[in-house]
Amino acid sequence: MSGGRRHTLKTQVVMDVSTRMILCVATAFGSMHDLTLFRQSGVQIHPETALIGDAGYQGIRQHHGHSVTPHKATKKAPLTPEQRQQNRELASTRLRVEHVIRCLKIFRVLKDIYRHRRRRFSVRVNLIAAVCNRTVAGVA
Repeated sequence: MSGGRRHTLKTQVVMDVSTRMILCVATAFGSMHDLTLFRQSGVQIHPETALIGDAGYQGIRQHHGHSVTPHKATKKAPLTPEQRQQNRELASTRLRVEHVIRCLKIFRVLKDIYRHRRRRFSVRVNLIAAVCNRTVAGVA
């Protein structure tokens, strides 16, 4: 097996939680950490805008000061009741994000193994995001 081949496709979705509209989609080839994809995507977010990420975005506060990620427990430092409550509140907010991701994955091309041209993956994801945005906006 050659070391230069990478079969993984990574997608990052930036959305507005209040309107449930997808603002930006970034894609990458190969195995990549979520935070690395965020850095490479070049997404510009206003410094006063709250950024909510999942556990894969630990350390994003260095790039965006107004960001929130869930607290992580370790064996030596379990979560306090306050941290558990904050994680629950964050999860209830992130639920809207997961619903939008579900809207994207209704389309088989994103749900199943991607069997098309890799260089067109980004275009297809952006088109599906546009269809989902039209669905959220109520436009037929």
